[in-house]
Amino acid sequence: MTEQHLAEGWLRLLPNAGEAGLTRSYSLSPEREMAIGRDLACDIVLESEQYGMVSRHHATLYPQPQNRWQVCDMNSSNGTFINGQRLQGCRELVPGDRITLGEGREANRLRHRGAEFIFESHSPHPSSIIPPPVSPLTEAEVNFSHLFPIISTAKDLTHKAYLIPGIFTVIFVVLMFATVGQPKAIRFNQLLVATYLSSAAYYFIYRLCGKIKPWWLPILAATATALILFSPILPLFIFIFRRILPGDLPNSLITLSFPELFLRMFVGAGLMEEFLKALPVLGAYALGRRLASPWREWIGVWEPLDGILLGTASAVGFTLVETLWQYVPEIAQNVAMSAGQAAGQIVGLQLLIPRIIGAVAGHMADSGYFGYFIGLSVLKPRQRWQILTVGYVSAAALHALWNSTAAFSGLLLVVVGVLSYAFLTAAILKARMLSPTRSQNFATRFLEKTPRRPD
Repeated sequence: MTEQHLAEGWLRLLPNAGEAGLTRSYSLSPEREMAIGRDLACDIVLESEQYGMVSRHHATLYPQPQNRWQVCDMNSSNGTFINGQRLQGCRELVPGDRITLGEGREANRLRHRGAEFIFESHSPHPSSIIPPPVSPLTEAEVNFSHLFPIISTAKDLTHKAYLIPGIFTVIFVVLMFATVGQPKAIRFNQLLVATYLSSAAYYFIYRLCGKIKPWWLPILAATATALILFSPILPLFIFIFRRILPGDLPNSLITLSFPELFLRMFVGAGLMEEFLKALPVLGAYALGRRLASPWREWIGVWEPLDGILLGTASAVGFTLVETLWQYVPEIAQNVAMSAGQAAGQIVGLQLLIPRIIGAVAGHMADSGYFGYFIGLSVLKPRQRWQILTVGYVSAAALHALWNSTAAFSGLLLVVVGVLSYAFLTAAILKARMLSPTRSQNFATRFLEKTPRRPD
């Protein structure tokens, strides 16, 4: 007995509006999942020229016990709709459900059309059955878009193929090659490497957060923090937290016990630097409340995700200034005095790379975590000061723990780094859950639409 007669589930593909022809039916296998899309590797292949709104891997149907089926959207560009309602993640099908991929057959605009199926759990007339193809090539002949894929996938490049990060990487590589062997370009190369690595780290956090923000806003936040470090604000902070308050450090840390070192780091580094890095976030909050739409939504802090994105961007500016204008030059100069200029430059570059990448578990983790509480205080204004106090103290404590363990043990520093990153990612996950714009969050939609094979 063939699979065609064993199947008890069917998809009936309806013709697009204005097109003649019989409906086509596809049997659903009770033994394996069925992928639908324009890619030739799918089980049900839809022609690119005819179904331009359908993604390459648009949706997948999974068999369930007792002859039931579940449909899952595969992070498609134009969405999957069940009876007119957009599918979020997966849903079990019932007989008669209309499954629309893209805009559907009624939105017939030139060649950019979707596809519409009807799910049935009874066997149609055998003559109308088209079983799943043994080879994908039997479903459609090779056409122009197959030979020149950039033509049919151009609209997906920027948001699915990481085109923008790729462009910045190419520019970075070209600039590095252009300055090879030029002694006067050492500082420029350091700035270039640091900017590229910090941008990559921030992009990683941005993808985790999943909320779209204008590209210029994090750059503005990072620039604001950098300018604060060169302004009279920094000496004022140093005077308050390290002269008036017990945040100053002796020349030798060996004389301090761990509790005393932690206390001094908590005040002189944690409280001072986290407050300083939060200034652009607080400024964006105050400015956003005074602007009209859409500027108030772009710039303002209205939820925890806004605070995390601006807080981590502010940390990027702080890290760049601290690394390029203080940490690396000081150590490179000391090495150059004893081992020569070339050795100093090599050591400077060796220190630069881990210093910038480590910001994900250092400055970015602490500032992003505090930014979560700033945004949370906006959502929960009645408990604002309690929320801000907990966030400020906990972020400062993580910061102080990182600085204190660095002076005692490299192994403990690894543990603290992992802990700090775990705090940040936990805050991001909770922020996505609390977000008023959760349905528009691309990270949330991606995770919810990643199907797991049913047990």
